[in-house]
Amino acid sequence: MREEYDFSKAKRASDVPHLAKLQEEATGKSRITIMLDNDVLSSFREEAAKEGIGYQTLINKTLRLSLGNEPLNEELLRKVLREELHSH
Repeated sequence: MREEYDFSKAKRASDVPHLAKLQEEATGKSRITIMLDNDVLSSFREEAAKEGIGYQTLINKTLRLSLGNEPLNEELLRKVLREELHSH
């Protein structure tokens, strides 16, 4: 093994199509640009600060709830497991 490697001419993973696809699939998230009204953004930032979470996380959570797709959390998992155990 060499003591040092020269990566100055290496491509970023995002520039290699199959690696970019793998990265996107691994994270399950996509980077986008979106325009929001300033008052809407301020409201999300304030609410997120109260909840102790990031405002982008709160926006994602709100969008998910509006779609009717609640993310799996411990409370929901326990509820589903109780229902399944009682049905058998």
